[in-house]
Amino acid sequence: MRTTVTLAEDVAAAVERVRRERSVGVSEAVNELVREGLISDRHDEPFVQKTYPMGLKADVTNVERALEELEGPSAPCAQLAASLSSTA
Repeated sequence: MRTTVTLAEDVAAAVERVRRERSVGVSEAVNELVREGLISDRHDEPFVQKTYPMGLKADVTNVERALEELEGPSAPCAQLAASLSSTA
């Protein structure tokens, strides 16, 4: 595929470095760098979110009550939740 792209200065420098080091053309240097980037993005292990106990226990089955307990009755989120629940 033939296309025109605009490369950032750092990317153009990397292409030029690969081109010189491996004695290849610009297209081949770009292809090699893209392939390397695609391979390095692969993760062998699934991502697992680290969690930490914070000692906070809030019942969130009632959002309005939870917001009031966490932020106080005058918090903007609690006021919004209250206005939304009264219109429903």
